[in-house]
Amino acid sequence: MDGLGGLPRQPGGKTELETAHTPHMDALAALSSLGLTIPVAPGITTGSGPGHLALFGYDPLHYEIGRGVMEALGVDFELKPEDLAARGNFCTIDDNGLVSDRRAGRIPTGLNQQLSRLLASISLDEGRVYILPVKEHRFAFVLRAAGLSTSLCDTDPQKTGVPPLPVTANDPGSAKAARLVNQFLGSAQKALAKHHPANMIMLRGFARLPNIPSFPERYGLNAAAVAVNGMYRGVARMVKMQVLEVHGVTLEDELVALEKNWPVFNFFYLHIKKTDTLGEQGDFNGKVAAIEEVDAALPRIMALNPQVLIITGDHSSPAVLKAHSWHPVPLLLYSHLVRPDGISEFGERACVRGSLGTIPAIHIMPLALANASRLSKYGA
Repeated sequence: MDGLGGLPRQPGGKTELETAHTPHMDALAALSSLGLTIPVAPGITTGSGPGHLALFGYDPLHYEIGRGVMEALGVDFELKPEDLAARGNFCTIDDNGLVSDRRAGRIPTGLNQQLSRLLASISLDEGRVYILPVKEHRFAFVLRAAGLSTSLCDTDPQKTGVPPLPVTANDPGSAKAARLVNQFLGSAQKALAKHHPANMIMLRGFARLPNIPSFPERYGLNAAAVAVNGMYRGVARMVKMQVLEVHGVTLEDELVALEKNWPVFNFFYLHIKKTDTLGEQGDFNGKVAAIEEVDAALPRIMALNPQVLIITGDHSSPAVLKAHSWHPVPLLLYSHLVRPDGISEFGERACVRGSLGTIPAIHIMPLALANASRLSKYGA
């Protein structure tokens, strides 16, 4: 559950997970080992990319992943090593060139697709640009040319009432990339001038495809990802998981895909987005309801008889903060080989008392493999 960890609305109160009515998770917790995870390091608020890499057992401080790469991979674009990718937003600027809406009123995806085709027709002095619609105001930007470096500033000022920023190179080696991106942005502004509210774009998270060992090779698993949102499909694809087709956007649709493919794979990553979205929106009760929806689906997952089941998140997204946070993330580890903690509750304070303690998130995969009897003895 993305952004699972939370905070109480008042001192001494309950978090979203503790507030939720979760009889199935609580019953499973009594048969499981509990703990908390730290995605990157104590006190560090992590983004979804590093948080997911840690869940998959990759040190996020060693393997850096840019947002643009995840966006492009998330829409099934075949990135090449020389490609420069960024996450794009359609935005609204006023007559003075100042940003009045960073998301262009969250335009319909159909309009995004139309405007993306317009932008994709822009020619540059060198190289080629691909504009890949994602959802509503979001798109992936890919610049394909030789000799591109990623040390570029974002053009999103992260606030309204100011103009979009030009791209500047943070080192001499990125000067070519900055020049080509700025050339594209100038042409994009002219092309979109009459398309209010989506009359400008902003780019952030410039990155190239990192060299990361594949998940199947690293763990000897035939792994599949069940996710709806592009970025999470992207990070799964980057580590060479098979990203499954999901016919719809609901938890029900994801469960159908999980059940259909259960006999084919021996590892599944199932991503639930609503817990994070509602946390970032400051909707405490909505996040509670999203957790309860997952709890109601848990018997359906357990009916598949998983050898190991882990419930956790990539980071915390407390509704009271309306943002990601640095707080450790609840962790439940179930298998027939665990020593159950006998704690009949799944929540932050219950997990503090769990036998797993507070551990780096990169330790989850070794624990999962051990509980599936897939690790050999170390030493004589």
